[in-house]
Amino acid sequence: MDTKSPTGRLMITMFGALAQFERELMLVRQREGIERAKREGKYKGRAPTALRKLPAMRALAGEGLTPSEIANRLQVSRASVYRLLSAERA
Repeated sequence: MDTKSPTGRLMITMFGALAQFERELMLVRQREGIERAKREGKYKGRAPTALRKLPAMRALAGEGLTPSEIANRLQVSRASVYRLLSAERA
C-alpha cells in the first residue's frame, strides 16, 4: 500500500478507525459482562492469597526470619511480606 498517495493515506486512516471501533465495542461488551456477573453474584475478583498467609508470616517474623526468607517459605512476593507486616505496625 502506497502511503504517499491520498488514497493510501485514506486506507490507512480507515483501517485505524475500524480497529479503534472494534476495540471500543469489545470494551463495552466486557464492561456489560462484568456488571451482569456482579449482579448475579458471580464476579468476586481474585482471592487475596498473601493475606491468607498473614498468620504464618507473623509467626516466621517472630522467629526472626528476614522478609526474603519468609517470602521464599510461603511462596509469596517479598513486597507482599513487607506490605502486610508493615501495615500491622502502623
